[in-house]
Amino acid sequence: MRKNQNFQWNTLQLGTCYYPEHWDRTLWEDDLNRMLACGIETVRVAEFAWNLTEPREGEFTFALFDAFLETAQKTGMKVIFSTPTATPPAWLTEKYPEVLNARMDGVLYRHGMRRHYNYNSPKYRELAARIVEQLGAHYAKHPSIIGWQIDNEINCETNEFYSESDTAAFRIFLKEKYGTLDALNQAWGTVFWNQTYTDWTEIYVPRTTVHNSVNPHQTLDYIRFVSESAVGWCRMQSDILRKYVKPGDFITTNGMFQRLDNHKMADTALDVFTYDSYPNFAYCLDQDPLHSDGLNDRKWSSNLTNVRSVCPHFGIMEQQSGANGWNTRMEAPAPKPGQMMLWVMQSIAHGADYVSFFRWRTCTKGTEIYWHGILDYDNRDNRKLEEVCRIRDRVRAIAETAGSSYQANVAMLRDYDNVWDAEVDLWHQRLAWSSEEEIFHAAQTSHTPLDYVYLCDSTSLDELTAYSVLIYPHPLILTEKRAALLKAYVEQGGTLIFGARTGQKEISGQCVMRPMPGLLAELSGSDVREFTFVGPADEPQSMTWDGQQVGTGLFSDIMDAVGENARVLAVYDRDFYQGRAALIESRCGKGRVLHFGGTFTRDNTVRFLDDAGVLDPYRNLLSLPACCELAVKEKDGRRYLFVLNYTSQPQTVTLHVTATDMDNQTEVSGDVSIEAYGTRVYRI
Repeated sequence: MRKNQNFQWNTLQLGTCYYPEHWDRTLWEDDLNRMLACGIETVRVAEFAWNLTEPREGEFTFALFDAFLETAQKTGMKVIFSTPTATPPAWLTEKYPEVLNARMDGVLYRHGMRRHYNYNSPKYRELAARIVEQLGAHYAKHPSIIGWQIDNEINCETNEFYSESDTAAFRIFLKEKYGTLDALNQAWGTVFWNQTYTDWTEIYVPRTTVHNSVNPHQTLDYIRFVSESAVGWCRMQSDILRKYVKPGDFITTNGMFQRLDNHKMADTALDVFTYDSYPNFAYCLDQDPLHSDGLNDRKWSSNLTNVRSVCPHFGIMEQQSGANGWNTRMEAPAPKPGQMMLWVMQSIAHGADYVSFFRWRTCTKGTEIYWHGILDYDNRDNRKLEEVCRIRDRVRAIAETAGSSYQANVAMLRDYDNVWDAEVDLWHQRLAWSSEEEIFHAAQTSHTPLDYVYLCDSTSLDELTAYSVLIYPHPLILTEKRAALLKAYVEQGGTLIFGARTGQKEISGQCVMRPMPGLLAELSGSDVREFTFVGPADEPQSMTWDGQQVGTGLFSDIMDAVGENARVLAVYDRDFYQGRAALIESRCGKGRVLHFGGTFTRDNTVRFLDDAGVLDPYRNLLSLPACCELAVKEKDGRRYLFVLNYTSQPQTVTLHVTATDMDNQTEVSGDVSIEAYGTRVYRI
């Protein structure tokens, strides 16, 4: 979690994404006035408009956005201006093909889509820096502008970069990291399959191989390199803009994507983080409802929890307002009545104080003609606009919740080394992705608010002791620093729960020649003697814990309790390791550690939460069905209960205390019916 967030909205605000270049100028003033009438006070512009400012190399014109900003100032509309570097113009890519990204096999991505450039092209960085400088110098002092967005959805569309510029930059990255080829060869284990390097020029970004199976340690470093390239790209633009932005204006970027240390990007380049929230992806026609986990759009609360780990008081730059889709992919139904409000409240409940709809009006041209906005092609008032007006009224009714903080006593630990290793290592991925999804599902449906906390170099003990329970599902990669931090957390009274295969690797991704759980073995008092997947033909494995059978998931660490303060809490029920330890507890200082030999499921997670005394912590205040989400926020001694009904049927919530319904400021208690896709905010 960021310790020093540089900007925070002081009121709940609504906005929308607008593209003045797409519409006749005669529509601008009417559009802005219609927005203001329904509570939309800010527009984001210009993220794909490089050619409108620099139509030919070195020739700059500001006429279009000068005119638009004049209209914005006349109407009182606030503006977030964007740098246009996500879509380089045709003259640029035609003259300088070295700016283009490439596939692994070397084929260049050509003009005609977006995000077809590479971060490491010296020419592209030169030209991008120049356009950012021009825009900052010309527009930053404009009174209508309140903030800046860098690029658009960094690492979206692709997070793989295989151009010649990337190889050159990768070599520099590796020289700085390792210093010598001997050190690199050791870290990458190049003695395997005769991959040893004798000159830096022999090293490339991953290239096409048989089965496209590339050295996993090289690939892990390559992902780290991609992240550093993206962070540096964002920071380059931010550094330029900071010379020009007015006091009080902010710099942000939008979205949260893979192969990117979003925490480092926020800390080194941004004032506030904004996310693009599209819960309707859960209903795309390519989704298989037979294999749904039942959460559907509720899964977006996991994404929002992830955003909150970067920036506790964030913004939504693009909030779903209509059906999503391109002409080439992503077919989806329109949001049902009430779902726009539901999704806005989902964002606010998790920490958003600014919510901007994508987009004002559906585009009539190009790839995104089916990515629908508030208004449709015909530009008439419709039910979505009416719902925005109801959202306006709700936001005004709950205005005092701006800046309130999400409350959770349980956190799931993550770190980028293990996130990226799970991308490289399918054995790791099968465990990690399943366990993380199941932990989230269990917390959601048991109404146990959950945070995600990333272990970074700057993570402090105070950040961890804010939680009584930490779950670290499968940290195959461990470091001495993280192990020491976790030990200190337990000694201070915390409960640490970790799962199978913990401590198997060191930072390069190589396996260590020591018993698991590796660097946590002394703390946990456990010793993994053997381990195995639970095969598809096997019966589901379980453990007996306090006389009850509890499932143990996909994998089994077969363990012994060896520590002085360790004891076996549960044993496996079947297979060749029946009766062997599945769950070991160890006491340390004021706290305890649980080494669980399996993977997390929604059922065993509930059992762990109950054992730790943190399950459903607000049950004395209200009872609600599993299909409804509960989020609790606090500010200035007041507590706010957000109740979200994700179903197409009314649901009954029972308030065990008298609370204020913030929509109408009436006191309520007892049974309350919440309509299909309905939401409530209660103050107590």
